[in-house]
Amino acid sequence: MKVDWLVIRSEAISFRIDRRVPLMLLCLAVATVVVMVMNVGRGEYAIPPLDIVKTLLGLDTGNPDHVFVIHNLRLPRTLVAFMVGVALAISGTIFQGLTRNPLADPGIVGINAGASLAAVTVIVLFPSAPIYTLPLSAFAGALLMAVLIYVLAWNKGSSPILLILMGVGLSAIASAMSSLLITFGEIYSVSDALVWLAGSVYGRTWEQVFSLLPWLIVFVPMALTLARHLNALNLGDDIAKSLGTSVEWQRGLLVLVGVSLAGAGVATAGMIGFVGLIAPHLGRQLVGTNHEGLIPISALLGGVIVVAADLLGRTLFAPIELPCGVVTAAIGAPYFLYLLIRNRKK
Repeated sequence: MKVDWLVIRSEAISFRIDRRVPLMLLCLAVATVVVMVMNVGRGEYAIPPLDIVKTLLGLDTGNPDHVFVIHNLRLPRTLVAFMVGVALAISGTIFQGLTRNPLADPGIVGINAGASLAAVTVIVLFPSAPIYTLPLSAFAGALLMAVLIYVLAWNKGSSPILLILMGVGLSAIASAMSSLLITFGEIYSVSDALVWLAGSVYGRTWEQVFSLLPWLIVFVPMALTLARHLNALNLGDDIAKSLGTSVEWQRGLLVLVGVSLAGAGVATAGMIGFVGLIAPHLGRQLVGTNHEGLIPISALLGGVIVVAADLLGRTLFAPIELPCGVVTAAIGAPYFLYLLIRNRKK
C-alpha cells in the first residue's frame, strides 16, 4: 500500500508525517474542545456552553457565579485531566516503541508502580510535605524503577523482552511495598493515599496545573524531537545501528522522557491506568506507526480519554462521583484482554 508523506525540514530538525496526520490533529483538537466544554458545563450546577465561552473570554453572562465555578472549580480540574492524559499517552507510545510490544505501557512495565510507591511514601510518612514535592518524588521513584529495570535487563545490551519481564516483577514488589505502607499508616494519610491510588482529578486546582505544566513544556518537545530515533529503534537494534542511530544513547534519552512524563502524570492524578495502552493503539489505527505523527495524535487521544473519563465519572452515577481512574480501568481492562487474545499467536 502506498503511503503519502508530508516532509517538514529546517536547519535543526526534520519531520516526515503521514498526510492523514494534519486532518486527524484538527479533528482531535475539535473533539478536545468539545469534551472539555462538556466537562466544565456538566454537574450539579449546569452551565450552558455559550456561557462557558463568554466567561472564558471575559464577557458578562448575567450570572457572577459562573466565573467562580468555571475558573476556580472546573477549568483547572479539566486542564489537569487533559495534561495528565497527554503525559501518559506519550509515555505509553514511547515504551511501546522501545519494547516493540503493543501491550506495553508505563503501568505494565512498572514505571507507574515506582512513581506510585514514592508518592505513597510521601503522602503517608510525610503528610505535611509541600505539594511540589509530590511530582519530584514520583519522578524520582519512576526514574529509580527505570534504572533498576534497565540494569537488571542488561545482557550485553538492553533486551526489549527482558525490560518488560523485569518491569512486571519489580512492579509487583513496588505494589506490595505500597500496600504495606498503607496498612501501617495513619488513617487520614492512608485515606488520602487510597483516593490518590484510585486515580482522580477531584479537587485539582491551578497549583497542580502549574506544577505539571513545566514537565510537559520540557519533555513533550523532546519526545517529538526523538521520534525519528524511536522509529529506527522500533525496527530492531541492528537496523537502527545501520541507519546511524546511537542505540543505547537514544534509548536512554527516550526512557528518560517516558519516565518523566509518566512520573509527572502519576504524581498529579494518581494511578490512572490503561491510557498509555489505549491511546497509542487508537493512534496507530488512525495514522499508522510512524512516531513523528503518532506521538501528537496519541497525546490528544490521551487527553480526550482522561477528560471524558472524568466527565463520565462525575455524571454516570451522580451525585456519587467515580474517580476517572476507575472509569479508564473499566474500559481499559477488557481492551487489554482483547489485545492479549488478538496477539496471542504473534
